[in-house]
Amino acid sequence: MQQKLLFLSHLTKKDLNHLLTLLSFILISIVAYSILTPFQPLSLFNINHFFLPKKASKVCDYSHGKWVWDETQPGRTYSESCPFLDPGFRCRLNGRKDLDYQKWRWQPQSCNLPRFDAKDFLERSRNGRIVFAGDSIGRNQWESLICMLTQGVSNLSTIYEENGNPITKHKGFLSIIFQEFNLTVQYFRVPYLVVIDRPPRNAPKEVRGAIRVDKLHWFSSKWVGADVLVFSAGHWWNQDKTVKSGHYFQEGERVNMTMDVMEAFRRSLSTLNLWVTQNLEPRKSHIFFRSYSPVHFRDGEWNKGGTCNTSREPEMDYSKLDPEPLNNILISKVVKQMRRVVRTVHFLNITYLTEFRKDGHPSSNREPGTPVGAPQDCSHWCLPGVPDTWNELLYTKLLTMGFRTKLI
Repeated sequence: MQQKLLFLSHLTKKDLNHLLTLLSFILISIVAYSILTPFQPLSLFNINHFFLPKKASKVCDYSHGKWVWDETQPGRTYSESCPFLDPGFRCRLNGRKDLDYQKWRWQPQSCNLPRFDAKDFLERSRNGRIVFAGDSIGRNQWESLICMLTQGVSNLSTIYEENGNPITKHKGFLSIIFQEFNLTVQYFRVPYLVVIDRPPRNAPKEVRGAIRVDKLHWFSSKWVGADVLVFSAGHWWNQDKTVKSGHYFQEGERVNMTMDVMEAFRRSLSTLNLWVTQNLEPRKSHIFFRSYSPVHFRDGEWNKGGTCNTSREPEMDYSKLDPEPLNNILISKVVKQMRRVVRTVHFLNITYLTEFRKDGHPSSNREPGTPVGAPQDCSHWCLPGVPDTWNELLYTKLLTMGFRTKLI
């Protein structure tokens, strides 16, 4: 310290003026750069920096980029005629006139997204099992992947639902067999991932149901041994779907009437964390937590006249993007905790790229039989559509890990 003071004492007034001028120039340059550089709100969604290696200058963050118009879409070859699509996702058949929402391609910021190769994915997954567990947005992604994989099969009659069930949103469990590859791709409907139970004895009268944040759904026993496991949760963790509908949170034998929804979500993720570390084999199972899929209700909530049927292209105004949802922050934290024990746990971040796509929802083009005046669907996605890109990211992530290319 004394040496630094001695150094300053030898500076002349002229030297000090030069030094101050230099510092002022640097400060002005920083301010000018901040003003002139276009706003890119990546920091709002840039959770991935927690999961990329520190010395990963050559590692691409596929979750950040922009949507570009591409009428060719070489990797997207299925259509609404895919027999495994829920009627509610067939937007054109339900009355949508434009197909522009199918012609946008996700372009990562500093690299290219590998082309989805259905035959390669099927070969890598031969004799395996892929599981999707979560809410109906997870079923949206599950149906997308099945239809994408059909493009690698020569005979569609060798693909079937093993129990003969139709593909509808009302089924709690669906299992598609790709007979040619001895591959099973399953969907388990578990909106909260944890158990929804009857109220315990002596619960207050307003409690119509109990969400057991410390007890994973019994379906979980069927997830053990899966080669790929994709979890999706978040859309049901809100006031309307929980406390306002009379569903409160329970730990042990007691209902907590004051627990915050996001705190309950955090505790349910901790329960899932414990289950993953205790039940899944790290050398076999690749576990993905898909981030929150944004909704795009405008001029009202879903039950208060909110709409999205006026959008015909992705959002171009960055200032209109919503900030990072708290769901993602909680999911990213639990994934980080899991990776200390199970290195094959991954955060599949689709929020930022999906936030732009206000044009991709079924909106007013609902499935046949939907009551007149029913709310628009600004949560789910038309297929083919946005979830195809989520599956391209999933495939790319598996490629980077050499999935199924080595004996385990």
